[in-house]
Amino acid sequence: MFMAVAATFVVTMMGTTLPTPLYPIYQQTLGFSELLITVIFAAYAVGVIGALLVTGSWSDQLGRRPLLAIGLLFSAASALAFLYGGGLTALLVGRVLSGISAGIFTGTATVAVVELAPPAWRGQATFIATAANMGGLGLGPLVAGVLAEYLPAPLTLCFVIDLLLVLLMGIAVWRAPETARRPDRPRLAVRWPGVPREVAGVFVPAAIAGFAGFAVLGLFTAIAPAFMGDVLHYNNHALTGAVVFLVFVASTAGQLGQGRLPRASRLPVGCGLLIIGMVLVGAAVILSSLLFLVSGGIVAGIGQGVAFRAGMGEVTAASPESRRAEVASTFFVIVYIALSIPVVGLGVTAQLTSLPVAGVSFAAGVALLALTSMLILLLRRRS
Repeated sequence: MFMAVAATFVVTMMGTTLPTPLYPIYQQTLGFSELLITVIFAAYAVGVIGALLVTGSWSDQLGRRPLLAIGLLFSAASALAFLYGGGLTALLVGRVLSGISAGIFTGTATVAVVELAPPAWRGQATFIATAANMGGLGLGPLVAGVLAEYLPAPLTLCFVIDLLLVLLMGIAVWRAPETARRPDRPRLAVRWPGVPREVAGVFVPAAIAGFAGFAVLGLFTAIAPAFMGDVLHYNNHALTGAVVFLVFVASTAGQLGQGRLPRASRLPVGCGLLIIGMVLVGAAVILSSLLFLVSGGIVAGIGQGVAFRAGMGEVTAASPESRRAEVASTFFVIVYIALSIPVVGLGVTAQLTSLPVAGVSFAAGVALLALTSMLILLLRRRS
């Protein structure tokens, strides 16, 4: 059941990014502006953050299986919204619902995978959970892009398949053993963000780097299709999905490889790679180069993975045991905000100027954030 729950994690996260290569089709079919597309994308973060805050500790009280089942229900509801909607309201609702499913699974499925791992897999269980998360996010655009490019019904087929997979994963969750020790009287509390004062020195640079890295993921999952079509003049949906997929694969590789670096250099290296990646992305926009865009996405993806896992590790290690969950929740809220506000800002800039100007400005902003994190780390070490 260990691999079945990991597969459930993949399917749920895949459902959250299926719309990525379809945004140009929605724009053409429904007449949406670039700004409206970014707002639709950002609605996802509202669902994620809400679920993280409200249900963050519920699986300890109600059990892993009930929370996973609830997450799957929200995932199925999201697929139905995309299937039977066709308008702005349905798309917004679908994105919020998919965000809620992702928010529930981010914490609950990670713990469930680790707890269900057989002894031979215990050492790799955390990475497998991370790979399932990021791999699912990357598979969404790839699967939807290939289906939209080469098969009929581009706005419905991928969601039909997703719905069938969710139903299949529901059977896996139903058959999975419960790993949580539920209290006799569950207490369902909202986990509010908070950071102890003594952790702030470690938290601030880690959160800035995490924000920059997740803004990169937001850039590629929300705006990459528009860049590919309007700036680079590649309108192949499968190619768009493949580019986004590579970014998430690179993030997974960065998270896996960061452990080989000296602990003190992990976060600075991640920030440095983010800066290099954003320089390449900016150059891709200016030069209309697919090679630069792919190279920038891979380098920035690796940097995001290194910075995210290193930052999360530093924050967790520095937090008092009694407040680790609270600090981790705060960290996740900040990085998921990075999926929404910067991307909407990019949409506003594109509306007022042009998409190339917005893209270069966004890349410069992310690089500046990564540089800020590096400078704070340097000043901390000298003091």
